[in-house]
Amino acid sequence: MTIEEILAGESKNVEFKENLPEKSIKYMKSVVAFANGIGGKIIFGIVDKTREVVGFDKEDVFKKMDSITNAVSDSCEPAIIPNITLQTVEGKTIIVVEVSEGRQRPYYIKALGRDGGVYVRVAGTTRLADEYMIKELLFEGSNRYYDQALCTGLNITDENIDALCKAMKEQAVKNAHNEEQKASIKDVGRQQLRSWGILIERDGKDYPSNAFAILTGNGGLHVATQCGVFKGTTKAVFVDRREYTGPLWEQIDEAFQFVLRNIHLGATIVGIYRQDIYEIPPDAIRELIINAMVHRSYLDHGTIQVAVYDNRLEITSPGKLPMGQTMGRMKEGYSKIRNEALAHAFAYMNLIEHWGSGIPRIIDKVKDAGLREPEFIGGEVDLRINIYRGQDAPNDFNDLNNANKVPDTTEELPDTTNKVPDSADKVPNTMKKMPDSSDRVPDTTEELPDNEQEQQIYKYVSENGSITTAETVELLEVKHRRARTILMNMVKDGYLRKKGAARSTIYVKNTEGR
Repeated sequence: MTIEEILAGESKNVEFKENLPEKSIKYMKSVVAFANGIGGKIIFGIVDKTREVVGFDKEDVFKKMDSITNAVSDSCEPAIIPNITLQTVEGKTIIVVEVSEGRQRPYYIKALGRDGGVYVRVAGTTRLADEYMIKELLFEGSNRYYDQALCTGLNITDENIDALCKAMKEQAVKNAHNEEQKASIKDVGRQQLRSWGILIERDGKDYPSNAFAILTGNGGLHVATQCGVFKGTTKAVFVDRREYTGPLWEQIDEAFQFVLRNIHLGATIVGIYRQDIYEIPPDAIRELIINAMVHRSYLDHGTIQVAVYDNRLEITSPGKLPMGQTMGRMKEGYSKIRNEALAHAFAYMNLIEHWGSGIPRIIDKVKDAGLREPEFIGGEVDLRINIYRGQDAPNDFNDLNNANKVPDTTEELPDTTNKVPDSADKVPNTMKKMPDSSDRVPDTTEELPDNEQEQQIYKYVSENGSITTAETVELLEVKHRRARTILMNMVKDGYLRKKGAARSTIYVKNTEGR
């Protein structure tokens, strides 16, 4: 223990004790908490508040070391073997008890039992673990994954399984990076779902795992994503809020479009083209949402929260970091999978690429956009990641189209040469030719659809230039599937024309006539 470490004070994994307490339980809770976390040190012989080094007399310091060893051995279950050493600081002898991260979780105090004796570290303090945390520790200690466990109470049919396989294939094609990758996608079948842990085969019959329930939005687990826009930099004043449920891939799209609708869109001119640029890179936003989905704790009944403030985008994922993971290792690209079945499913659907590469890629994209490096907070109860906007954004965002926040797709300019991306999982900086004096004059005698919902959509497109599926959902207050059906019917009937592909798809008026 160096003098610099002492002056830094207590932290989430360092605790000071002036003396050796008569009742060992006063420090045994911290021993257990360190073993259940990332490890830590208890330093005996330093005053907590003043950080004064008082030390121990050399005559009885070894006796105190033996007392600590015996207390840990007698009090903890499973067995914890700390590393106990003596150090000299400022000419005084202190006792350093170092507890390593444990692998046989949960650790608890024998006298209190597993129900009342499991402790964890939260924000530099030792706290009694709640029911969710104990379950999380149990899965970690047995090297199992919650998402691969049997989902009790959920009954599925062959049709349910086939529907999931079909939906996953559709997502894989939709998110393919290029035509070559799209052509290489194979059908996903029951055997593949079993090998991933999405299905559990027993006596020749398939049963759903928790991953099946989570992916499809069924099973009573209430997996949801909460999105909100707040005035200022706190949650004091709501501007807008939404809660999205259903299949995970739909929640990802809905949360992603929500953010794009509520951040600024600037522009720059490249030659004769106008290039639209969001103040936060869309790729980074989407990867951040996907990362939260695949790595959150589904034992924790909380929801992923996506919050847009005046100065930042904040995404909060429920659950502590998994065993063996730290903030530093995560930012370096070290992958520690919490939900193995979901990770396999997301990889198949081209939602994630190389495991562990997401966070470094997000950091690079944000920094390349001229923004400060994302901020990582927590990790003991939940994980919060902030991407800052506002004055950190490029100057372009203070110049063009920023009087109000804009929707996720921009108003169409009178040109048909929009460049369509070949990457299905990225929202690009769309390139649009600047208008000239030959802009088309709207036809005021055009025929309107007979259906009331289609009339609402047609009016919206006439006023705004285009509409997306997400905007249709909000306009009509219908589900995504219904919105897509209505839009495709309008395309079929000649009222609208579809432009773009995958996530950049928009619907515009069909100016070629019906």
